[in-house]
Amino acid sequence: MTIPDDPLVSTDWLAAHLGDPKVKVLDATFKMPGVLPLPKDDYLKAHIPGAVFFDVDEVADHSSSLPHMFPSAEQFGRDVGRLGIGNGDTVVIYDAGGWVAGPRAWWMFLSFGHRDVRVLDGGLKKWMAEGRPVESGGVTPKPASFTARFDDACVRKIEQMIANLDRRTEQVIDARQALRFAGGVPEPRPGLRSGHIPGSRNLPYAELFDAETGVMKPLDQLRAAFVGAGVDLAKPIVTSCGSGVSAAVLTLALYRLGVRDTGLYDGSWSEWGLEAGPPIATGPA
Repeated sequence: MTIPDDPLVSTDWLAAHLGDPKVKVLDATFKMPGVLPLPKDDYLKAHIPGAVFFDVDEVADHSSSLPHMFPSAEQFGRDVGRLGIGNGDTVVIYDAGGWVAGPRAWWMFLSFGHRDVRVLDGGLKKWMAEGRPVESGGVTPKPASFTARFDDACVRKIEQMIANLDRRTEQVIDARQALRFAGGVPEPRPGLRSGHIPGSRNLPYAELFDAETGVMKPLDQLRAAFVGAGVDLAKPIVTSCGSGVSAAVLTLALYRLGVRDTGLYDGSWSEWGLEAGPPIATGPA
C-alpha cells in the first residue's frame, strides 16, 4: 500500500481504509502513573473499530527499573505479532488526542525496522468530534508473525548523552513543559531532581499541535517553533522528555520537516534526574 511520505494520515484516509485487512490500527493512549481511568479502561469504553490496544508499559524492557524502556527486538516482534501485526501490514497508530504515546509507538516501529507505519492526525479526539464510529470492549486479534530488527541509531543511552555534554555534537531538545525544564516545579515521578540536561533546549511538545482540534500544526509553524527554541535543523538532534514518550512528538514533527536522522533518549529525565545521576542545570535554556 502506498501512502505519501508524511508520517501522518487523516481521519478521512483511515475511514476509507478501515475495512482493509492489511491496515492494522493501534490505540497507544498513555497517561502518567496514577492518572485514572487507566488508558486500557478508556480503550475498552470507546475505540476506533477494530483497533487493538498497544500498551507502552507492556511492550517494554521489564528487566529495567526505568519506565517503558525499549524492549529487545525479539520481544518487540513477539509482542507486536500477538497484536495481529505482520511485517507486510500498514500500521496506523493513534492516542486519545493529546499527542503523547502515538508518536512513541510510531518511533518504536521505525526503530525496529517497520517503515509502513503512520500516526492518525488528531487521534481519537478528532475522530469522535467528526461523529465517526467507535466500538467498546476488547478486540482479539489473530496472531501474526513479525520479525523485528533494531536500529540502535534511533535511540540514545545515558553514556552517549554524558559524552555529548563535552562534545556537543548533538543538540538535545527537551519536550517537557517549561517549568519542569527550568526546575521550577517538582517532577511528577518521585525521587527525581528538578532541572534539565546542561546545554539542552526546551520545546514543550504541546506547542506542536492545536489543543482544540488535536491536529498537528502546519509545517511552517513547526519549523518556526524549533527555530524559536534555538534549534538548528541542519545539525544532529536528540529528543528527550520525562520518560522517553512525549519526546517522540518532537521526533515526529522533525520527521515531517524532513529531519530524519534523529535519536531519542530513551531513559530521558527518569534516568538523568535520578539522585545519583549526571550534572543538571536549572533556569531557562
